[in-house]
Amino acid sequence: MSAHLYLEGGGDSKELHARCREGFRKLLERSSLQGRVPRLTACGGRDQAFRDFVRAQNAAARGDYIALLVDSEDPVADIEQTWAHLAQRDGWPRPSGACDEQVLLMVTCMETWLVADRGALRRHYGVQLQETALPPLPDLETRGRHLVQTALAKGTRGGYRKGAESFKLLGELDPEALAASLPSFARARRILKQRLPQARGPRPH
Repeated sequence: MSAHLYLEGGGDSKELHARCREGFRKLLERSSLQGRVPRLTACGGRDQAFRDFVRAQNAAARGDYIALLVDSEDPVADIEQTWAHLAQRDGWPRPSGACDEQVLLMVTCMETWLVADRGALRRHYGVQLQETALPPLPDLETRGRHLVQTALAKGTRGGYRKGAESFKLLGELDPEALAASLPSFARARRILKQRLPQARGPRPH
């Protein structure tokens, strides 16, 4: 059995693809998945991530776990009905044999995950951070992505930048802080813990 997670992010740069993978890998390891992190592929744009996922899904062996992690772009009516959301939002059809647990959504965008961890933001930006400019934590996933992204830029006094900066911050996040405010993150962590192979212990001598 193998596991492979296709990520939205990284643009067209090999360096940013590497930073994207590193940021998500660190966050997953912090999420009690040490030794179980799946193979990660940074795909750039969301449409490319979907195409890469479909290709892998069609070629997967029985028992493989192939998953897609993308921004939801808009608030989600039911986070368990991921393919219904993507069909309505993006016109993406559910590939043959795929289930809802193969789609992990960042609702509404990766910046929502960043904004959810005020402690990480304080450690990263220090006195530059203006927390009063950030959206409140309750019902954070109902906030549109443009509002969240604008608030993060304002709250860091222009210090936040998409790309290397965002992926570095991603790797510094506390999964418990995210799970407390973001049902989508709590769902993703739960699914990965259930679906990923258990870490192998040391080989006997």
